[in-house]
Amino acid sequence: MQAYFDKIYTEGFLAFSDVLKDKLEKQEKTFVITANPETLMIGQDNSEFDRILRSDKTVIVPDGIGVVKAANMLHIPVKERVTGVEIVQKLFEFLNERKGSLYLLGAKKEVLDKLVERLRNEYPGIVLVGHCDGYVKDKDAVFDKIVEAKPDVVLVALGIPAQELLIDKHYDRFEKGIFIGVGGSFDVLSGTKKRAPKIFIKLNLEWLYRIVTEPKRIKRFYVSNVKFISIIRKMRG
Repeated sequence: MQAYFDKIYTEGFLAFSDVLKDKLEKQEKTFVITANPETLMIGQDNSEFDRILRSDKTVIVPDGIGVVKAANMLHIPVKERVTGVEIVQKLFEFLNERKGSLYLLGAKKEVLDKLVERLRNEYPGIVLVGHCDGYVKDKDAVFDKIVEAKPDVVLVALGIPAQELLIDKHYDRFEKGIFIGVGGSFDVLSGTKKRAPKIFIKLNLEWLYRIVTEPKRIKRFYVSNVKFISIIRKMRG
């Protein structure tokens, strides 16, 4: 677990946005992992995902407030959350400005169709080189198409760790591109699912909003977070 925190991004959302913009302009490869406590706990139990989290190829950003607080408890000065949804929205802006290219993989077909429609209406400068829902059987074949398309940004919404494992499998085939596993972000970005009200976001209580609106998350949230807190306390001594 310490290895994850040793490489976590500390400088906040605006600074990370600048990093991504610079990567786009220089056409440098970047593999971003948005982490909440559950993400890091999965890394403890999944050796392949653990390898990816530790890899020099990846950047871990603190998506969850639990990760921010844990880092601060370990005397790592993480400024704030850097959420996947906000990163993607900023990337849409950058791509729209520079007529950059984008590939979308994941989510249900109806969700993806709504997101594609929104992109075409609100970000006409984006060159959408392809999209595919997350229920296609041969996802490696999809990545063959992505390699051919050479997009500036690839967003994969298959859930953790499936999305990161798939990106990692093909990452070395690319010469450029920003790659991000975005979980359920397509639901929010397409308007299919509402993000938490602004007051919840401001108070870092999005997790509470999700639990209230999706009670089935309670057990998963409880198990992963209780174990996570226990580990952090032991690390702190």
